[in-house]
Amino acid sequence: MSVQRIRLGHSPDPDDAFMFYGLATGMVDSGPFVFEHILRDIQTLNDWAMQGKLEVTAISVHAYAYVQAQYAILNSGASMGATGLVPYGSGVSSVPSNFCSANPAGPHGPLLVACKAMPLSEVAHKTIAIPGTLTSAFLVLQLVLGDVDYLVMKFDEIPEAVVEGKVDAGLIIHESQLTFHRQGLLSLLDLGHWWHEQTSLPMPLGCNVIRRDLGPAVQQISKIIKASIEYSLSHRQEAMEYARQFGQELDSTTANQFIGMYVNDWTLDFSPVGRQAVVELLARGHQAGIIPLVEKIEFI
Repeated sequence: MSVQRIRLGHSPDPDDAFMFYGLATGMVDSGPFVFEHILRDIQTLNDWAMQGKLEVTAISVHAYAYVQAQYAILNSGASMGATGLVPYGSGVSSVPSNFCSANPAGPHGPLLVACKAMPLSEVAHKTIAIPGTLTSAFLVLQLVLGDVDYLVMKFDEIPEAVVEGKVDAGLIIHESQLTFHRQGLLSLLDLGHWWHEQTSLPMPLGCNVIRRDLGPAVQQISKIIKASIEYSLSHRQEAMEYARQFGQELDSTTANQFIGMYVNDWTLDFSPVGRQAVVELLARGHQAGIIPLVEKIEFI
């Protein structure tokens, strides 16, 4: 039987590594495909998606507005700023048993941090380090503050840049959300909380997309990726140990916290609420004049 190579792009972070543990280690049947795992930062993956470079890739939901013609969104693999399932309009989160109490209960998301407290009206006139112009974090930041003076940096360099005074504030994602306080930084705004207050929805951060030109293989690949996530969730300890090597020296407790924040029910399936959150973010981004119109979003 002939095999088809599928380049699978994702971030070199514990949450992405966790969800693809089953596939990367051969514990999940890859069918008639050979998956080549390509690890890059989210800014690079967003840029590559604009070129249609990879067959399957993680991207920021923000970036989907620019790649909608080439890619469809997979139902599995979401990174959502909420733990558990949130009924639309209820404003209430259900918190699963594996959720660590050190994490924010319910809605959460990227953080705006600085060395000192300041009102958002002041931050809006400062220079802010961001992890990429196509990140969902930056889209929501613009919804909050409008046009801002920004400097693009690698996500793991942002906290130190704020500490050293290279920028006035920083927009942090990934594991920096759990470690920024160690550098004496203060959180000025949790974008996930802000988004939930505005919409009663979880904040959609990242998703997996698949190239439309794969034809019938799209459905098969979608099932395989979901199976990998299911395997990781049902073999949590082994998957977490595997993912820790991607955690930039995170201790086991912090790695577990981070994975618990972004690999959960939402990751296995967007659900109607998660899909609504994606639609709402892209609609608000367009209404604000930030991104092009996304007329129809296809989830597979």
